[in-house]
Amino acid sequence: MPLILLSPSVEKRGVEFHDLSVSLSVKYENAVLQAGGIPVIAPTTTDRRALAEMVGRASGVLLTGGDDINPDLYAKKLPRAVRQTVGTTPDGGGRDLRELMLIDETFRQRKPLLAICRGHQLLNIALGGGLIADIRRQMPGALNHQRLDRANELVHEVALTNGSLLARIVSKRILGVNSSHHQAVLQPAEPLMAVARARDGIVEAMELKSDVSQRMPFLLSVQFHPERLTERHAEHRAIFSRFVRACAREAKT
Repeated sequence: MPLILLSPSVEKRGVEFHDLSVSLSVKYENAVLQAGGIPVIAPTTTDRRALAEMVGRASGVLLTGGDDINPDLYAKKLPRAVRQTVGTTPDGGGRDLRELMLIDETFRQRKPLLAICRGHQLLNIALGGGLIADIRRQMPGALNHQRLDRANELVHEVALTNGSLLARIVSKRILGVNSSHHQAVLQPAEPLMAVARARDGIVEAMELKSDVSQRMPFLLSVQFHPERLTERHAEHRAIFSRFVRACAREAKT
């Protein structure tokens, strides 16, 4: 069973001593376990050597959802009304730095990577792209993507690129997804290509372009939360199954 390194959030107050604490939905762990992997939570350190060692010992990396990303990483100027909608990480940006290092190490060591929600967005930033900081204010008329009230349900559909990795995994051209974000990718960074979009143009999934895809054993990023849909939807279970299968091959090398 391959070890999968999961990036956690950090909360201001934990259960035990009300200090900074690791936070991660058990649905990520359950999805990895169900697919045949062993989830391991990454330490909340920004020590590059420690993170490199963790990536080296793992067979793959899963970047999870959570806090907003510091807009200074992708936008020099934002209207005040937009910037006020962007939250900050409780650890003072430590998560941003830590996960940027994880992405860099994952590419350097050529490990399978699955990026979900925030991870999808941060991957775009790490490779030189940007974000829509607040969909409602910057894209009037867009779908309501912040459906936290239906986090475990399909709320809209996305069109998949024919022949893409995601389309092959789910065996569909149209995929129903959940949606719980107010930031989004509209233009993929240069090494990436959009392989799923909502009808308002929001990028719902990305993969590496074909001329660079052979450099990585597996790479897929999705804006939606498949880990919250695996119990009732086989196509979302398939995403984790294919990812863990790639990690299992990595574990054997």
